[in-house]
This record gives sequence, C-alpha cells and structure tokens, in this order.
Amino acid sequence: MTMFEGSGVLTAIVAMAIATYAMRAGGFWLMQHVPLTPRVRRMLEALPGSVVVATVLPIAMREGPVAALAIAAACAVMLLRRNDLLAVVTGMAVAAAARAAGM
Repeated sequence: MTMFEGSGVLTAIVAMAIATYAMRAGGFWLMQHVPLTPRVRRMLEALPGSVVVATVLPIAMREGPVAALAIAAACAVMLLRRNDLLAVVTGMAVAAAARAAGM
C-alpha cells in the first residue's frame, strides 16, 4: 500500500492548494478596492518586518537566551553584510556554540 492510495491525502493536498490560491487571489482582489494613500503605502512597506518579528519573537521567548543571542547575531550580520545565508549560518553557529558552552 502506497502513501497516495487513499483519497484522503490527495483530497487534503487539493484542499490546501485551493485555500492557498483563494487567500492570495482574495488579497489581490481586496487591495484593488483600497486606495493607496501614503499611510496605506507605509503600512504595506512595514508588513514584511512585522511578519518576521511575529515569527521570530515566540521562538526567542520559548528557547530563551540562546535563541535570543543567535537571533541578535544573525540580525547584526544582516545589518552589516546584507547577506541572508551568512546571517543564517552565523545564527546557527552562535546557537551551537552557546549550547556547546552549556547555556
């Protein structure tokens, strides 16, 4: 018996694809009806940073000082070098070093 023999898996994949498309298309459709004032433009420009903070902050709170230190190191590298890959590697290295040091 293979993983895809049941119709449940395929149904779930199709349902998730439809929901994802509906959310994206719905967002574009709704934004057609919103006037692009300077205030709305500033809000849209700040949105990616808000999403990152909303994703990273719970991790830092749950994992404690090691995660906070790793995130701070990654942020510093990102600000200085503007290199995503280098920032991720630095954050991982700092977290691994802190864990190896007993934190």
